[in-house]
Amino acid sequence: MKKNNLGLVHIYCGEGKGKTTCSVGLTVRAAGYGLRVLFMQFLKSGDSSELKVLRQLPEVTVFGTKPIKKFSFQMTEEEKAETREINRQQFAEVLHMLAEDHYDMLVMDEVLGAIEAGLFDEQVVTDFLKNRPEQLEVVMTGRYPSEELVELADYVSRIDKVKHPFDKGIGARAGIEG
Repeated sequence: MKKNNLGLVHIYCGEGKGKTTCSVGLTVRAAGYGLRVLFMQFLKSGDSSELKVLRQLPEVTVFGTKPIKKFSFQMTEEEKAETREINRQQFAEVLHMLAEDHYDMLVMDEVLGAIEAGLFDEQVVTDFLKNRPEQLEVVMTGRYPSEELVELADYVSRIDKVKHPFDKGIGARAGIEG
């Protein structure tokens, strides 16, 4: 098999569990085929189980934004401003990495949540998608994509919550939700 030449845009969205899991599965599939993947997370602690495995794959570069210790609604305005600036700087670094080295796929896990929370500028993402390298596959996750992002995407998969243990007071479990 030969490598793909045209990169497409994926969105995994909705209120259900499994958006990050989908992006990790696609990352593993691409790496198994020999594609190079740059995996970036927003709004997360940076120590989840899936990252431990992805870091062991030579085809995958894990690039985490500054670990988040609070939900965005718990942050002060100062913390939100600091997080926005960190996200901006780190995405600029990712753009530099994409320009300097060859990657076949970029995963932006929870970027939609960062946009929704006002912690990352959607215009930066839309400009990037419109001007990205033609061969670069892009995967984005989060709950609620804007209409413009949906329009720019080639795949949009909605994961809906029908039932979740959290509704019964069961918190995240190691190795399952985190």
